[in-house]
Amino acid sequence: MSEENCTHDCGSCGVDCGSRTEPMKEQTNALSHVKKVIAVVSGKGGVGKSLVTSLMAVMMNRCGHQTAILDADVTGPSIPKIFGIHERAVGTENGILPCRSKTGIKVMSVNILLEDETAPVVWRGPIIAGTVKQFWTDAIWEDVDYMFVDMPPGTGDVPLTVFQSLPLDGIIIVTSPQELVSMIVEKAVNMANMMNIPILGLVENMSYLQCPDCNKKIQIFGESHVEEVAHKHKLKVLAHLPIDPNIANKCDNGLVEQIEGNWLNDAIKIIEQLDK
Repeated sequence: MSEENCTHDCGSCGVDCGSRTEPMKEQTNALSHVKKVIAVVSGKGGVGKSLVTSLMAVMMNRCGHQTAILDADVTGPSIPKIFGIHERAVGTENGILPCRSKTGIKVMSVNILLEDETAPVVWRGPIIAGTVKQFWTDAIWEDVDYMFVDMPPGTGDVPLTVFQSLPLDGIIIVTSPQELVSMIVEKAVNMANMMNIPILGLVENMSYLQCPDCNKKIQIFGESHVEEVAHKHKLKVLAHLPIDPNIANKCDNGLVEQIEGNWLNDAIKIIEQLDK
């Protein structure tokens, strides 16, 4: 499109012209073909983004889809441990080969690049953001149906880089039941709206504890406010994940692929509809 015919809708334009007000989306490695990209975000830490990211990838994989995880939480990477991945990524002249989980899920994380996976990543924001961008551009993802991006908390350099540089098809916002979280969710919602990124829905983690004797659901953190927040922003609540010692134990031991549960079925249906 020539500049005189510019519609000023940079989000849907592939021309790098002088009038561009939005950055161009980064291209993947020539050997990569990623169909759909979904980011898992939250306005604060400790709500379970990595758990939701991992479970979504596992369950989509069980449905027969080729799945992958880009771990964008560079300073607090946990995806490799959740999947029990301890080997290092291998580089070739064509790019970096992501590691694979036991069931074939592709994973790219800073922890699979470090000699010591417990070494702290003490980098400034622009370097961290650049690393995340390279995970997208330099890794040889091959064929991927659904890639999930595990985001760091907040609305800083990395979320901004991912929102601007990756062709996101939508985001899932993870929250917890505390009333404080309603404000935190709104920050994530507002950022997504500012960047014109579709919000697929909310997932509430640590929603309840189910008594093993009577099956009663106990709300450890008090009454949930997620429905109120969802209604305010016209969003769907996709799932309520329980507090379950078995889930924590499986993740701690790198066995997330052994977790069984139908909590995220509605989220899976929403994501699969992106192809229709």
